[in-house]
Amino acid sequence: MTDFFGIPIQALMGQLMLGLVNGSFYALLSLGLAVIFGMLNIVNFAHGALYMVGAFFAWMLLNYAGINYWFALILAPIGVGLIGVFIEKLLLGWIRQLDHLYGLLLTFGLALIFEGVFREFYGSSGMPYELPALFRGVFDLEFMMLPKYRAWVVLVSILLCLVTWFVIEKTRLGAYLRAGTENPDLVKAFGINVPLMVTLTYAFGVGLAGLAGVMAAPIYQVSPLMGSNIIIVVFAVVVIGGMGSILGSIVTGLGLGLIEGLTKVFYAELSTTVVFIIMAVVLLVRPAGLFGREK
Repeated sequence: MTDFFGIPIQALMGQLMLGLVNGSFYALLSLGLAVIFGMLNIVNFAHGALYMVGAFFAWMLLNYAGINYWFALILAPIGVGLIGVFIEKLLLGWIRQLDHLYGLLLTFGLALIFEGVFREFYGSSGMPYELPALFRGVFDLEFMMLPKYRAWVVLVSILLCLVTWFVIEKTRLGAYLRAGTENPDLVKAFGINVPLMVTLTYAFGVGLAGLAGVMAAPIYQVSPLMGSNIIIVVFAVVVIGGMGSILGSIVTGLGLGLIEGLTKVFYAELSTTVVFIIMAVVLLVRPAGLFGREK
């Protein structure tokens, strides 16, 4: 079992693993977008920039304060979440009841500001982030070499996605969040602080982006452009899965990552556009997305 349609099995499995890693980031980022849109009706175009900010927080913590990866996994998402609190309270709260276009334009402007600030201080070239000592090396699976850190990224991303889905869809807290979106006055009548709940939901959504940035830092170069390079694909994932669909974001993110990896093996020239071709087909057949609800 050395070839698969003329493709060496090690090359095939390597690309599938790379696709699964990319898909893990797609799933985690699109999950945050889906939470924010589904709960708050905000198209958060600043998501990619906050993913980049999370990676830079990890880099700065290591290089300026000597704080390692493990503490950065906690501190950087908290820092990004606090930025989210500031954005939601001072900016988005004023336009939440308006058309989605206003939120998209505002967050797009914020993304350009974040990217411009970091480009001013750090330039456009990427900077390496040291791989945690625990995850140096590979697992020898005989048919392929699996880098330990990539296996960690896939496992943590899938676990976080499933826990988030469970909390929102299967717990009382998730029921309050959904009810607070559909009928905030009724939820307030039960003594629940809906504005605080909205703010914390936005902070959690962007915190997921910050966490994804920390996990991406050892794999990709930390750069002001890393957010803009991935956010368009992530939006395509959200559209294909269904705007606001938590399960759709998870399944579609992982699935499209694998499809992208397979495409690189069989027809590499198509790998950068295959996601958008799938998006176009899905929109023609099912405009609400694979897991979205038809209105």
